Amino acid sequence: MTYRDAILLQENTAKKVLSATDDFGDILRICGVDVAYSGSNNAAYCSAVIMDRNMQYLVESIDVQTVVKHPYVPGLLMLREAEPIFYTLRLLKNSYDLLLIDGHGLLHPRKCGLACFVGVTLNKPTIGVAKSLLCGAVRPDRFVELDGELLGYAISKKNYISVGHRITLKTAIELVKEVGIEPLRLADINSKRNKKKRAID
Repeated sequence: MTYRDAILLQENTAKKVLSATDDFGDILRICGVDVAYSGSNNAAYCSAVIMDRNMQYLVESIDVQTVVKHPYVPGLLMLREAEPIFYTLRLLKNSYDLLLIDGHGLLHPRKCGLACFVGVTLNKPTIGVAKSLLCGAVRPDRFVELDGELLGYAISKKNYISVGHRITLKTAIELVKEVGIEPLRLADINSKRNKKKRAID
């Protein structure tokens, strides 16, 4: 896939993102997925963690190593990370009701960050939780504005959330404030630990 193809795919996927209503039932299990990389062996280390809504019970955790096929390009993270994420999530034995992605959703120049692409492709309620801003400006009330629209929210200086798919920004904010992002935090830890372990091996 060329970069132009990826941009067209983002633009087409953006039209399919559902963000006006909450399109889901009870949120009982939450999955977080993250990817770490090693430039030395061209590898992607993807980890997924499923926890119960109360963040007290670990339902499942999985670590997978795949080959990196694309370099990182700002605004096209989906080109690099979607494939290892899809591969890892397919290996999960347990179901989940909400997906947390380490990346942006609608808070993106083309309104289709990694969280939107993964959410739409899997048709899963998805929230993007990014560690830094790609675009937009944080207002005093912590909402992130882009081109006159409120597309994200700064939970902290290191966590910016936005809609991935099948959820409103209001509900995404409420859910993250209520339950936190523990599955995503653990997935981040696991992916980096797996990367370090493989480097030693």
